[in-house]
Amino acid sequence: ASRNYVYANIAAYECMAAGNPRYRTLAGQIAHLPPLPSPPANQEIDFRLAALLAFTKVGNAVTFPEGSMMGYYDELKAGADSAGMPNRILQNSIRFSDAIVSAVLDWAKKDNYAQTRTASRYTVLDSPGRWVPTPPMYASAVEPHWREIRPLVIDSASACMPVRPPLFTIQNKNSAYYKALLEVRSIGENLTEEQKHVADFWDDNPFKLNVTGHVMFATKKFSPPGHWMNIVGIAAEKSNADFSATVAAYTQTAIALFDAFISCWDEKYRSNYVRPETIINKYLSPEWRPYIQTPPFPSYTSGHATVSAAVAEILTNQFGDQLSFTDTSQLEFGIKSQAIHSFREAAAEAALSRLYGGIHYRFDNVNGASAG
Repeated sequence: ASRNYVYANIAAYECMAAGNPRYRTLAGQIAHLPPLPSPPANQEIDFRLAALLAFTKVGNAVTFPEGSMMGYYDELKAGADSAGMPNRILQNSIRFSDAIVSAVLDWAKKDNYAQTRTASRYTVLDSPGRWVPTPPMYASAVEPHWREIRPLVIDSASACMPVRPPLFTIQNKNSAYYKALLEVRSIGENLTEEQKHVADFWDDNPFKLNVTGHVMFATKKFSPPGHWMNIVGIAAEKSNADFSATVAAYTQTAIALFDAFISCWDEKYRSNYVRPETIINKYLSPEWRPYIQTPPFPSYTSGHATVSAAVAEILTNQFGDQLSFTDTSQLEFGIKSQAIHSFREAAAEAALSRLYGGIHYRFDNVNGASAG
């Protein structure tokens, strides 16, 4: 998801920046992004329309199923025409947008994503403290090679490597690990209604498997990046940001998400740390289940904590540290809205939600947020 968002938004940003001297091209700021096409001299271009067209066309190319966004593209062109935009300006805007789209997609193809699609699968080893698949799906580990994706602004996947997690030991009852494990179980067995709401609000599980007797079905919400991108829109509207500032906020947020996931997944498959559910079931309470469903990849560090902290810094820089708003992102999934008093508060709550949900240890969240 972070890859889908970042290239679409970079394409939009480059079109916007070409027509607004307050913004610099990302070429050079992202070291490996080559110079992108400049608008032809003496041609009148609607750079806002070009940005929207580029966003939609790149988004269409990278989002599954391909073709799902072209309806929006056609609506944008039809809307410009019905609003009375001269055809020459419309065609100039489309040509410039297409030039940016082509350049961004050519650059995107070099990020190693295609190669990771055929890379080796994660090897499950039943060794102490190592991640193994969890119920109810017992799914294979997700994206074990994501750390091989080319980052954008960090030098390498390990540039922001977190501190080492506590030594796994189930024998030493006074160890940092054992105390953290007991905390997960204790909180999970004594959740308040507000804690349940926080866990549900930040769950953002794009594929939850529901099992009822012999019946299995999936329910879907948007991903963690989708939740934060929705928050960008809410914040831009609340702060009355103009078009250019909104595009810039979306783009910087997408870049932060992209690099934060690469960094976090680098650590996940370095430490290969076991999930609380596995150890609680094996040693403490065989029937214990987390409040939300454990996702299929190693525990350390928390992806939610990492990306939320990274994005909170971007949005605080964009909109300030005192912008309060109501996050309505989850209404379409039947979850009530949440009052947010700052982006950093939202990030801290997102991290803590994983402890309430029973799927992360506290140190996953604290150290993930620090890295983010």
